[in-house]
Parts: sequence; structure tokens; C-alpha cells
Amino acid sequence: MDEGGGDAGSEGKRKFSFPSALTVLVLVTVGVWLLAFLVPPGEYRRDADGAPLEGTYHRVPSSQSVIERLNDLFLSPVNGLYGVQDARTGKVGPDLSGALYGSAGVFLFVIAIGAFITVVFATGALDRGIARLAHRLRDRGALLIAGVMTVFAVLGTVEGFAEETLGFYGLIVPLMLALGYDRIVATGVIILGAGVGVLSSTVNPFATGVASSAADISLGDGIVLRFLMWVVLTAVTIAYVIRYARRVQKDPSRSLGGFRPGDRERGATGTGEAPGLSRLHVTVLVLVGLVFAFMIFSVVPWSSALTGKADAPAYGFELGWSFPQLAALFIAASILVGLVAGFGERKLSSTFVRGVAEFMSPALVIVLARGVTVIMNNSQITDTVLHAIEGVVKSTSSWAFAIIVFLVNLPLAFLIPSTSGHATLAMPILAPLADFAGVSRALVVTAWQAASGWMNLWVPTTAVTIGGVALAKVGYDRYLRFAWPLLAVLAVLICAFVGFGAVLT
Repeated sequence: MDEGGGDAGSEGKRKFSFPSALTVLVLVTVGVWLLAFLVPPGEYRRDADGAPLEGTYHRVPSSQSVIERLNDLFLSPVNGLYGVQDARTGKVGPDLSGALYGSAGVFLFVIAIGAFITVVFATGALDRGIARLAHRLRDRGALLIAGVMTVFAVLGTVEGFAEETLGFYGLIVPLMLALGYDRIVATGVIILGAGVGVLSSTVNPFATGVASSAADISLGDGIVLRFLMWVVLTAVTIAYVIRYARRVQKDPSRSLGGFRPGDRERGATGTGEAPGLSRLHVTVLVLVGLVFAFMIFSVVPWSSALTGKADAPAYGFELGWSFPQLAALFIAASILVGLVAGFGERKLSSTFVRGVAEFMSPALVIVLARGVTVIMNNSQITDTVLHAIEGVVKSTSSWAFAIIVFLVNLPLAFLIPSTSGHATLAMPILAPLADFAGVSRALVVTAWQAASGWMNLWVPTTAVTIGGVALAKVGYDRYLRFAWPLLAVLAVLICAFVGFGAVLT
């Protein structure tokens, strides 16, 4: 937004701006640290896998002095990155011996895939591929909407395609106007297309990946249910946008957003010739597809997925990869794409580093959120919080529990719009609740990410939504009026899916 030229009176007024995810998590860190002085410490006995045993909670005396608590607050970001949990005491610290408790693996994974995405975009292959698809389908409106939304949804479910969509408004808006649609159709194609993919993420590293790590399960656990959700929810969303588009095309007066002066004229001349796909672009797109396909193959527990038995012995071809291997995969893939594109050492290095820098913010959010859990762990209040909720879980059926997980995460998603930060903060509490409720932790991950994704389709605290409607020059209130019936339908379908998944598990 262009700012400037205000008078003296207006300069003294400041509009409220919702704080960033980093700021929110700093405030949460301090708040949880203060709360730990009031919440009594306690613990559960645990089984061999580390899951809390129902009915074994008991109070324990506090073992921390004020100085030790201050030290935990001071070191929380450090512990969130590479804190180590002592096997004997359970305390976490950077200089202890034991298992890694910090999120160093996920941190490196996020910046590695960020570098990969940046290198891919630097080749021009992905945006040209989408532009080419849009141009080829420009005379078939419904097919164009379905095709572009499907591509966005695929990218959303496998790599969290969200902020990257902001670069496509200059292409999609003129195309939709030229076809007789309005700007809301273009907005829906982009925001809802990518958003429904993120909502039903299958292996999205920034949602499913981070949440699975925090829940201490494999990235591939629960992928069958998430894939079915993706198919159904994507189809419903595409049908909804096409239905509205046809209505506006038939009767422009029914447009919820109306038309700006010159929309028809600019739309008809703004479609132009889409840039062609060179052999290099095709090669890069094939490489990207192979990399993500291999990632899916490497993390899926195929024996469990194909037999339906969680304890089925692994097949010989299963890789069972986790975040260290996936981070290495995307680092290697970044280099490969850069070499294929002929970047040269200097350009490849600078592009790689730029990608790391651009994705440092979500990576730091993960670290800060993990630091909060360290404070809760060291002050021994995590199990106390679990115990406070245990009674509620015990009195509900498994399907009701799954729906409750979806509902309670809606306000959390508003307060913490960062998907990665929300996952890292919430999963240490939510995942053990699944053990009490008798459902799989993968279902909790699915319900959580559905809540986060559903909120991010409309909340004004996300750059994707508020930035998208600004770029499309559509009023935010108009977008909400357009989207709310779909949001209601999606919420009902999500509850049905997670409830059905809970019953099956």
C-alpha cells in the first residue's frame, strides 16, 4: 500500500497492526514462563514408547529455583534449536547428554526446502508452466478454473504453496475478466485453490511435516486419510468457484464484487501470448515432480498403508526417511536444478542463500515455539496441563474427540497464523491426548492442520488472504461474502472426515 502525503493530524494516528508470528511467540514464551510459577508441577508414568499412561498422573515437588527458571527463559531459543533432553532427569539444556529435544532437524529441513523452491522459481519454469496452462485453456473457462486450481492445490498439499501465489494475480485477473468473470473469481481460483491444498496437506513440510515431528510420528502416517480429504475438498472447492463463475458470466449483475471501470477492456487485451516452455523449463518441471514424488515414496510407511496394520513389518523397499534425510534431499535437489538450469557457481550460491534467507522467518518461528515447550517441560507443567484435559477426553467418544481437536485449534490458528509455529506449540499437548482418547496421533495432526488451513482461507492476519484481495482489488468484505458458504461446507466435511477417521482407528 502506498503511504505518504498525510497531514500532521493523521501522522499522529497509527493503525493497529496485528503482530508478527515471531512477536506473538515471544509474548507466548514470556506468558508461559510466568504461568509456570502458578501451575503446580506433575508427571505421568510413561510406557516404553514415551506415551503417558492413563490414570498415573501425580504431583511432584518443584525442582527449579528462580535463577534456573530465568536461565530457561534466557536460553529458550537455544534450547528450541538444539536442546538435549537428559534421559535420567528429563530436563532439557544445550549442554546435557541424551536425545535431541530441539527442532534442529526440522529447522534445517525448512530452510533446505526454502532454498529448493527459490532455485526452482529462479529458473522461471514453474510460473511459466502455470502461465502456459492458463493460456492454453483461455477459451474454456470452467476447464481453466479447474486446471489452475488443481495445480495450485497439488502444490499446496505437497509443499505448502501459499505466499508464492501472490505473483500470479497479474496473470489470472486479466484472464478471468476476459472470460466474462469478475475479480472475485480470480481471487477464489488463487486463494481457495492453493488454500484447500494446504488445508488437506499430505506431505506439506511446513504443516504436516512440522506437526508430525512435534507429535513424534512419521510424515507418512495418516497420508491415506489426508489424500482422500484432498480429493474431496479440492473437488468441492473447484465446483463452488465454477458455479459462481458461471452465474456471473450469465448475469454480471449477480457479481458480489462488481466490476471496476475498464475491467472489460483491460481484460480482453490483458491475456496476451503466454511465454513458451523451453526444453529447460520442461526438464526442471519434471525434476520438481520427481523430487516431490520421491519424497512421498521415502516417508510413507508402505506396509502399514497397504495392509491397514499399524504394526506390520516394513517391506524391504521402504526407506523410512525423516527430516535429516529429507533436508539432504532438497539440498542436493537444489544443486541439481541449478546445474541443469546452467546457473553457474555464483548464481546458484546466491540463489540458494537467498532462499535460505527468505525461509528463515518460518524456521525461527519453529525454534521459538519449541522453546516454549522446553520451558513447560523443565518446569514440569506439561503433564499437569494434559491431566487437566484428560477428564474431558475420557468422557468423549473418539469421533467427538477428533472434532474437538479441530474446533479448539481454530482460535489458536487466528492468534498464531504461522502454520509451523502453531504446530510446534500445540502438538506436544494435543498428541498425547490422542493416546488417552484411543485414536492415532496422525489423526490429531490431520485435524490440527485442517483447522489451521481452514482459518488461513479467510483470516485477515495472513498475507496470503489480505494481500491477495488487495492485489485483485477486491474488498475484503466482498471476499468473505463470497467465501463463507464454502467455508461452512468445508468445515462440515472436515468434521466428517476426522470423525470417520477416528472411528476407523
